[in-house]
Amino acid sequence: MCAGQTLLPWGQLNRTEIRVTSTPRVTSPSSRLDARYGRSPRGRRRRLVVGLSVAVAFVGVFAAWVVFAAFDGTSSQLESADVGYQVTSDRAVEVQYTVTADTGEAVDCAVEAQNSGFAVVGWKIVHLPASERRSVTYTTSLATSERAVTGLIYRCWLP
Repeated sequence: MCAGQTLLPWGQLNRTEIRVTSTPRVTSPSSRLDARYGRSPRGRRRRLVVGLSVAVAFVGVFAAWVVFAAFDGTSSQLESADVGYQVTSDRAVEVQYTVTADTGEAVDCAVEAQNSGFAVVGWKIVHLPASERRSVTYTTSLATSERAVTGLIYRCWLP
Protein backbone atom coordinates (compact mmCIF):
# COMPACT_ATOMS: atom_id res chain seq x y z
CA MET A 1 0.00 0.00 0.00
CA CYS A 2 1.27 3.44 -0.93
CA ALA A 3 1.02 6.65 0.98
CA GLY A 4 -2.32 8.34 0.37
CA GLN A 5 -4.08 5.08 -0.55
CA THR A 6 -6.62 3.32 1.60
CA LEU A 7 -8.05 -0.18 1.17
CA LEU A 8 -11.75 -0.54 1.58
CA PRO A 9 -13.07 -3.12 4.07
CA TRP A 10 -14.69 -5.45 1.54
CA GLY A 11 -12.24 -7.74 -0.06
CA GLN A 12 -13.38 -8.33 -3.63
CA LEU A 13 -13.88 -4.64 -4.49
CA ASN A 14 -10.67 -3.24 -3.14
CA ARG A 15 -10.02 -0.07 -4.97
CA THR A 16 -7.48 2.58 -4.46
CA GLU A 17 -8.77 5.81 -3.04
CA ILE A 18 -6.82 8.94 -3.82
CA ARG A 19 -7.28 11.86 -1.51
CA VAL A 20 -6.99 15.28 -3.02
CA THR A 21 -5.86 17.95 -0.65
CA SER A 22 -7.27 20.90 -2.60
CA THR A 23 -10.38 21.04 -4.72
CA PRO A 24 -10.61 23.23 -7.79
CA ARG A 25 -12.77 26.33 -7.29
CA VAL A 26 -15.89 26.34 -9.37
CA THR A 27 -16.73 29.94 -10.16
CA SER A 28 -19.99 31.18 -11.48
CA PRO A 29 -20.13 33.58 -14.42
CA SER A 30 -21.31 36.39 -12.12
CA SER A 31 -18.36 35.95 -9.74
CA ARG A 32 -15.98 36.02 -12.69
CA LEU A 33 -17.59 39.27 -13.86
CA ASP A 34 -17.38 40.68 -10.34
CA ALA A 35 -13.68 39.85 -10.23
CA ARG A 36 -13.10 41.29 -13.71
CA TYR A 37 -14.77 44.65 -12.95
CA GLY A 38 -13.58 45.01 -9.37
CA ARG A 39 -16.92 44.50 -7.66
CA SER A 40 -16.69 43.11 -4.17
CA PRO A 41 -18.94 42.64 -1.14
CA ARG A 42 -17.06 45.54 0.43
CA GLY A 43 -18.05 47.81 -2.49
CA ARG A 44 -21.70 46.77 -2.17
CA ARG A 45 -21.63 47.66 1.51
CA ARG A 46 -20.10 51.04 0.73
CA ARG A 47 -22.82 51.78 -1.88
CA LEU A 48 -25.48 50.74 0.63
CA VAL A 49 -24.05 53.04 3.31
CA VAL A 50 -23.81 55.96 0.88
CA GLY A 51 -27.37 55.36 -0.37
CA LEU A 52 -28.77 55.19 3.15
CA SER A 53 -26.85 58.35 4.12
CA VAL A 54 -28.29 60.25 1.17
CA ALA A 55 -31.81 59.02 1.98
CA VAL A 56 -31.48 60.06 5.64
CA ALA A 57 -30.15 63.49 4.62
CA PHE A 58 -33.05 63.97 2.19
CA VAL A 59 -35.62 63.04 4.85
CA GLY A 60 -33.94 65.41 7.32
CA VAL A 61 -33.99 68.34 4.88
CA PHE A 62 -37.61 67.63 3.95
CA ALA A 63 -38.65 67.49 7.62
CA ALA A 64 -36.85 70.78 8.33
CA TRP A 65 -38.63 72.40 5.38
CA VAL A 66 -42.03 71.19 6.62
CA VAL A 67 -41.35 72.54 10.12
CA PHE A 68 -40.12 75.86 8.72
CA ALA A 69 -43.17 76.20 6.46
CA ALA A 70 -45.53 75.40 9.34
CA PHE A 71 -44.01 77.88 11.79
CA ASP A 72 -42.68 80.67 9.57
CA GLY A 73 -44.79 83.31 11.33
CA THR A 74 -47.16 84.15 8.47
CA SER A 75 -50.28 82.56 9.86
CA SER A 76 -52.56 84.99 8.05
CA GLN A 77 -55.08 83.16 5.92
CA LEU A 78 -56.86 84.66 2.97
CA GLU A 79 -59.61 82.94 1.03
CA SER A 80 -62.05 84.10 -1.58
CA ALA A 81 -65.08 82.36 -3.05
CA ASP A 82 -67.54 83.23 -5.80
CA VAL A 83 -71.12 83.62 -4.62
CA GLY A 84 -72.77 84.55 -7.90
CA TYR A 85 -73.09 87.04 -10.74
CA GLN A 86 -75.80 88.91 -12.60
CA VAL A 87 -75.50 90.20 -16.15
CA THR A 88 -77.28 93.55 -15.94
CA SER A 89 -76.80 94.61 -19.59
CA ASP A 90 -74.70 93.98 -22.70
CA ARG A 91 -72.03 96.25 -21.15
CA ALA A 92 -72.19 95.46 -17.41
CA VAL A 93 -72.15 92.61 -14.90
CA GLU A 94 -72.34 92.47 -11.11
CA VAL A 95 -70.13 89.95 -9.31
CA GLN A 96 -70.84 88.83 -5.75
CA TYR A 97 -68.05 87.16 -3.74
CA THR A 98 -67.01 86.39 -0.17
CA VAL A 99 -63.57 87.24 1.21
CA THR A 100 -62.30 85.57 4.38
CA ALA A 101 -59.31 87.23 6.05
CA ASP A 102 -58.03 88.01 9.52
CA THR A 103 -59.92 90.81 11.22
CA GLY A 104 -58.34 94.21 10.69
CA GLU A 105 -56.66 93.18 7.39
CA ALA A 106 -57.26 95.19 4.23
CA VAL A 107 -57.48 93.08 1.07
CA ASP A 108 -57.14 93.74 -2.67
CA CYS A 109 -59.01 91.58 -5.19
CA ALA A 110 -59.13 91.28 -8.96
CA VAL A 111 -62.63 90.71 -10.35
CA GLU A 112 -63.24 89.69 -13.95
CA ALA A 113 -66.03 89.08 -16.46
CA GLN A 114 -65.73 86.56 -19.31
CA ASN A 115 -67.58 86.03 -22.58
CA SER A 116 -68.71 82.68 -24.05
CA GLY A 117 -65.20 82.05 -25.44
CA PHE A 118 -63.66 82.50 -21.95
CA ALA A 119 -62.05 85.76 -23.01
CA VAL A 120 -61.83 88.47 -20.36
CA VAL A 121 -64.24 91.28 -21.31
CA GLY A 122 -64.17 93.15 -17.99
CA TRP A 123 -61.56 93.55 -15.26
CA LYS A 124 -61.36 95.56 -12.07
CA ILE A 125 -59.04 95.66 -9.06
CA VAL A 126 -61.01 96.34 -5.88
CA HIS A 127 -59.47 97.67 -2.65
CA LEU A 128 -61.45 96.24 0.27
CA PRO A 129 -61.09 97.97 3.66
CA ALA A 130 -60.26 96.19 6.91
CA SER A 131 -63.27 94.64 8.57
CA GLU A 132 -64.19 93.58 12.09
CA ARG A 133 -65.68 90.34 10.73
CA ARG A 134 -63.61 87.46 9.38
CA SER A 135 -65.85 86.77 6.35
CA VAL A 136 -67.52 89.54 4.36
CA THR A 137 -69.58 89.31 1.17
CA TYR A 138 -69.06 92.05 -1.43
CA THR A 139 -70.74 92.99 -4.71
CA THR A 140 -68.72 94.67 -7.48
CA SER A 141 -70.14 96.16 -10.68
CA LEU A 142 -67.97 95.74 -13.80
CA ALA A 143 -68.14 97.52 -17.11
CA THR A 144 -67.59 95.10 -20.01
CA SER A 145 -66.49 95.54 -23.62
CA GLU A 146 -69.14 93.07 -24.84
CA ARG A 147 -71.85 90.88 -23.33
CA ALA A 148 -70.46 88.77 -20.47
CA VAL A 149 -71.70 85.29 -19.67
CA THR A 150 -70.00 85.03 -16.27
CA GLY A 151 -68.41 87.12 -13.57
CA LEU A 152 -65.96 85.80 -11.01
CA ILE A 153 -63.27 86.63 -8.54
CA TYR A 154 -59.84 86.14 -10.14
CA ARG A 155 -57.57 86.42 -7.10
CA CYS A 156 -57.21 88.23 -3.77
CA TRP A 157 -54.05 89.26 -1.95
CA LEU A 158 -52.88 91.24 1.06
CA PRO A 159 -51.56 94.68 0.03
